[in-house]
Amino acid sequence: MSALIAEHELVHETDFVWLEDISRLDYVRQSLDRLPTRRGRPAYHRDGRMVGYALLGPGAKPSRSSGTFRRRVFWLLPHDRDTHPQGLYATGAPAEAVDPRTLAPGSKGCKTERSEGGPPSLAMREMGITRPL
Repeated sequence: MSALIAEHELVHETDFVWLEDISRLDYVRQSLDRLPTRRGRPAYHRDGRMVGYALLGPGAKPSRSSGTFRRRVFWLLPHDRDTHPQGLYATGAPAEAVDPRTLAPGSKGCKTERSEGGPPSLAMREMGITRPL
């Protein structure tokens, strides 16, 4: 969950692979998953769909006990705002959700007016960013 992701757990991230156009998403959910490799598309075992994932550099070391790597995975559930705009998350966002535009390798991202379902902020309006309908 984003609140539980510490910056030091992200230091070996080198890039993200996005499987969808994130400019159309108000938020994505993120989690740190234990995965068998530093790179490559991970298996996905949740409801909903994987939206993207992080790649780790060669300095990332596996866990001594499990041999796995902690990598971020970005995902959405079937009841999230992108598929149900007037549903449960018409306003607000899940605890583990962040605005994908605030994400960068090594940075955990944050919630914004957009991710919370509120009106576009002044900065968004000045940049010409509008929420998808």
